[in-house]
Amino acid sequence: MLEILGSIAGNFLSLPGVLGLTLGLLTRRLVLAALVGGLVGVSEAMIFVQFDFANITGLEMSIGVLVGIFAGTVGSLIRRKGTKVRA
Repeated sequence: MLEILGSIAGNFLSLPGVLGLTLGLLTRRLVLAALVGGLVGVSEAMIFVQFDFANITGLEMSIGVLVGIFAGTVGSLIRRKGTKVRA
C-alpha cells in the first residue's frame, strides 16, 4: 500500500503532475489536455526506465498515465475558469 501511495505522490510532484498541469493550461479542450497529460505520463515512465520495457511495471505506467490525465484536465479547467469575464 505504501508503494502505491508513494508512486502516486511521486508522480504528482514529478513530470506527469507538473508538466501535465502546465501543458493543460495551454488549451481549453479537455480531451486534448487529457491526451497530452497521458502522453507526458507515458514518456516520463519510459525516460526513467531508459526505454527498456522489461524494467517497467504496469502499475508505474498506469499511475503515471492517470496522474498525467488528471493534471492535464485540471490545467484545462483552470484555464477555462480563469478566462471567463464577468461584468
